Amino acid sequence: MLALNDLHVFYGAVHALKGVTINVDPGKIVTLIGANGAGKSTILRTISGLTRPSKGKLLFMNKDISSVAPHNIVKLGISHVPEGRIIFANLTVMDNLELGAYVRKDTAEIGRDLEKVFKLFPRLKDRMKQNAGTLSGGEQQMLAMGRGLMSKPKLLLLDEPSLGLAPILVKDIFTTICEIRQRGTTILLVEQNARMALSIADEGYVLETGKIVLQDAAKNLLHNEQVQKAYLGG
Repeated sequence: MLALNDLHVFYGAVHALKGVTINVDPGKIVTLIGANGAGKSTILRTISGLTRPSKGKLLFMNKDISSVAPHNIVKLGISHVPEGRIIFANLTVMDNLELGAYVRKDTAEIGRDLEKVFKLFPRLKDRMKQNAGTLSGGEQQMLAMGRGLMSKPKLLLLDEPSLGLAPILVKDIFTTICEIRQRGTTILLVEQNARMALSIADEGYVLETGKIVLQDAAKNLLHNEQVQKAYLGG
């Protein structure tokens, strides 16, 4: 579904991604793990068109999207839930969700997808008239994910969904990620909680300073001595 081939990205003089190659197959959860500053968020920003690669190719469903504008990437079927949630705090929960569907014209289908989001996140239905800025951190994360799903993505990019959440909420968010995949959405997940990410993913890539240093089935990475020492506290 998605192929990154020899991707290079610069921020000014900083070489942020150095020849990254990643493949994401349909229906899978693929996770990127690595320390802060390794380039994980840069990969997601590049896929969604917010950052331009200086070299390499980005293919989505066999279409080169390396220079496609972000709003057109959403139309193609890629949705990005950014780190830090970035919801529209002064708008209601419902407004935020409707904005997630701004590229769509299929009104009846939008209504059905809204109900699916409320089924995944019942708390959002209870708070749909509330301003998003008054929600708790966990509810804001649910809203960010719900908004991402409203564009009806084939591929969902999730950047640090568990960041700053209480442990019980982290478990809920990961359960929901699995449910989203079961409903047919492919997921590329960036997550500091490497153990949780690898426990739900099919495949994993380990990044260090802009390079992929390891790739394997997620269950193998969980038991990899190098990964355990560096990222799993053991």
